[in-house]
Amino acid sequence: MKNKRKNYLVLILVLVSLIFVACTNKQKNDFTQTDNPDVVQENKELQNQDEYGIISDDHTVKFLDGRGKEITINKKPKRVVVLFPSLIDIWIRNGGELVGMVEGGTGTALDIEGVDIVGGFGSVSMEKVISLNPELVILSANSKSHKKLTESLEENNIPVIPVAYEFKDDYFKTAKLFATINDRMDLYKEEAGKIKEEIQEIIDNVPGDNKPKILIMFAASNALTASGSNSTLGEIFKDLGAINIADDSNDLLNDKNFSIEKIIAEDPDFIFVQTMGSDKEAIEERIKTDAESNPAWSTLSAVKNDRYIVLPNDLYTYKANHRYGEAYRGLAEILYPEAFK
Repeated sequence: MKNKRKNYLVLILVLVSLIFVACTNKQKNDFTQTDNPDVVQENKELQNQDEYGIISDDHTVKFLDGRGKEITINKKPKRVVVLFPSLIDIWIRNGGELVGMVEGGTGTALDIEGVDIVGGFGSVSMEKVISLNPELVILSANSKSHKKLTESLEENNIPVIPVAYEFKDDYFKTAKLFATINDRMDLYKEEAGKIKEEIQEIIDNVPGDNKPKILIMFAASNALTASGSNSTLGEIFKDLGAINIADDSNDLLNDKNFSIEKIIAEDPDFIFVQTMGSDKEAIEERIKTDAESNPAWSTLSAVKNDRYIVLPNDLYTYKANHRYGEAYRGLAEILYPEAFK
């Protein structure tokens, strides 16, 4: 009798479990197979979303711009204006067309003809931009002047993409976004895949037992500062295994200070110089005044061993873009000449 009662209890528990599973599956099916158009669209978007949060269909692309704002852009725009020099090349190399752009910066590896110049990066003519009747304007999310331009363009109902571009993954994200908008993912896959392989091959060949100490000096006509690993160039050195003395300087080598005493105490193996500005004489004078004039400067290991290096602007001040592999290799050859002959 006790065994029968026990069997009945087991049977009841099994039936309850089956009913619970059936109800749960029904709820799942009701969610995924719902006729609610909003839910259906949301499920479809989640399936189409890539690693950068880019969602596309046949006609539009939805994503978070450099402000963190969700926007939707129509695909294949023809009348496009780009106001950030480093983005011109990325836009064109991923299938984009242009009617207007700013001058200066890195320029582009591709020939551009018949495109109106709307000013410089920090001196854009809003009237000129609007006169071109753009379907889309691409600009920087980090520039104060571009933030004002963004607001003015949106007030004039002109679609914008403010781009946040600081590190190499920002490059890949931007390139993929542009390729998606232009329906040219073939261009992105071919170029981005090659660049990623080049970078990874270099990183894999970095000697693990040698971590040189470096200093990155950023020189302009009005200031001399040090850059840490949380910068475009600093990220490359970090990937290459270098120790950036500005990372642990207790604010003595942050973006507002340049302590010669701290540099002398750290005695870096290499000193790399980035320059910004067209007045080379003024920049050189700034370096002499703020650094080289100190008697102890010549005693630094980097200076004595001829490892005090001014870097070319096209790869290391402006964004390297599709030349990222070249930028990595150039620095790897300096840091580890025996490993990268």
